[in-house]
Amino acid sequence: MKLIKYFIQFLIISIFFILFKVLGLRMASNFSKIIFSLLGPFFRSKQTINKNILKALPNLSNSEINKISRTMWGNYGRILSEYMFLSEFRFRNNIEIKGQQILDELKESNEQVIFVSGHFNNFELMAMQIEKSGINLAAIYRPLNNKFLNYFMEKIRKKYICKNQIKKGSSGTRQLLSLFKKGSSIALMIDQRVSEGILSKFFKNEALTTTIPAQFVKKFRCKVVPIYIERIKDIDFRLTVHAPINFSEDETIDTITLKLNSLLERMILQNPGQWIWSHNRWK
Repeated sequence: MKLIKYFIQFLIISIFFILFKVLGLRMASNFSKIIFSLLGPFFRSKQTINKNILKALPNLSNSEINKISRTMWGNYGRILSEYMFLSEFRFRNNIEIKGQQILDELKESNEQVIFVSGHFNNFELMAMQIEKSGINLAAIYRPLNNKFLNYFMEKIRKKYICKNQIKKGSSGTRQLLSLFKKGSSIALMIDQRVSEGILSKFFKNEALTTTIPAQFVKKFRCKVVPIYIERIKDIDFRLTVHAPINFSEDETIDTITLKLNSLLERMILQNPGQWIWSHNRWK
């Protein structure tokens, strides 16, 4: 039964992808934003989104919550359409970069680091830009439940975003370790709930959080480089590469993880509508 459901979903999304390709990047992004802004609030995840926003920002009014939710859904729609144009993003200059010199220095020094971020706007473009800068990179991703769609997404991710795509999980962690030892830096999102993580405060509420960055810091004394992306207008973005963080030796797995969660909070607060609130973060 699930396979039939997934296949139907795949067919519907494939039709949208064909339509997006016909419309072109800018028109497809604008069109998909409108569709998702209108339909998003009717999805089952509406309750999760509102609950998450209130957990993080408890003093917001209903109108403010709805505004963040609508903005998020609009960005979600844009992201979906933009998967059809990753090749264009790979070769066009519509991403303003603050901190390119940091990436250039990492490339020149061949220093391995852990890039951390969250699901901000078109998050796929972050790993793409890091690899475009000449840095050997491995990126962690969570496979989609829909096997038909996941096959397609994996293919375009490896072709246009980052060739080393590592599935989330224990086997993926071992693969990351092997690639890191061979000279590859790592990029991962730290904002999703992970069953193998630890409980760490996130917006004053405990949330299961990945410890992969902290484990690599403790084992290899490597630096952590926070990275953030925001949509400036339509299909134009600004990507910010922050200065590398060198944690002291007396830091523990718990304290490093907590500090990275605090860093993620500050990124979200810059523009809450840019973050994807639909993940069941505090389940």
